[in-house]
Amino acid sequence: MSDPIVDVKNLETTFFTKAGAFKAVNNISYQINKGETLGIVGESGCGKSVTSFSLMRLIAPPGKITGGSFYLNGKNLLNISASEMETIRGNQMAMIFQEPMTALNPVMTIGYQIDEQIIQHKKSSKAEAKDRSIEMLKLVGIPSPEQRYSQYPHQLSGGMRQRAMIAMALSCNPQFLIADEPTTALDVTIQAQILELIQNLQEKFNMSVQFITHDLGVISEISDRVMVMYGGQTCEFASTQDLFTSPKHPYTAALMDSIPKLKSRVRRLPTIEGSVPSPWDLPAGCPFQNRCPRAKTECLNHRPPLVQSEGRSVACFNPL
Repeated sequence: MSDPIVDVKNLETTFFTKAGAFKAVNNISYQINKGETLGIVGESGCGKSVTSFSLMRLIAPPGKITGGSFYLNGKNLLNISASEMETIRGNQMAMIFQEPMTALNPVMTIGYQIDEQIIQHKKSSKAEAKDRSIEMLKLVGIPSPEQRYSQYPHQLSGGMRQRAMIAMALSCNPQFLIADEPTTALDVTIQAQILELIQNLQEKFNMSVQFITHDLGVISEISDRVMVMYGGQTCEFASTQDLFTSPKHPYTAALMDSIPKLKSRVRRLPTIEGSVPSPWDLPAGCPFQNRCPRAKTECLNHRPPLVQSEGRSVACFNPL
């Protein structure tokens, strides 16, 4: 296997609030190979988006990256200056944000916003940038790209805004793409089109992709490997096939059980009892202990290490 293009080691992001400090991302490590898609899944508040914003160096106060490293092509991007990071963000690595209506500037045209990135990173003329922007809008399947180029975000549908965000993210041919729940606000038909588009463009540009979602159905379609997060930590890491056929962590298994099954029309869907603990008051041991049917005394007092075995990793004292 080739050397990983993305190498995250012991990443830690802390928020310092009036209520106290808490780690939204707690000692996360993973790698992504060239052309591979890593899916990150978990409930809301588990640290998925904070992980990605940390890699992009977009964590704003009171948040702060307090530990770890992030290597892109062997270069630690957490140690470089802010100005040097600006030359990489949007160029070598890019991000598709969850809600395009808030990510796009409402008072600037779609074309202007894509042009701006191309001019900054590729030193293109305005005419060259316009041609590239229209080419990208056409590539992502937006009809009448010349017309849409001059329109504002509010003049586009939700699906077209998301496509415009993808066009902007890919305009400089990034090696690493982060997609933060890019299909959450879309209906299922548009969602399927966007997923197919991302997969096709990934193959075209041979990108590495980090795909964040809470939808296990999407994860099964698009990912090569999956990292399951809970309470800011990794609880399981495995190939997509292994994770879906034989989950080892009780939390992963509970997520699988909560997926609706077409065969069972009457069966009540199982739920995960209890609630996610407050980030300010995580238990000393396993963060899933208060909801886990397999919890024992050691789970209450000690944090289970992430143990690798047979090509997968599980952080559990009593795996399935």
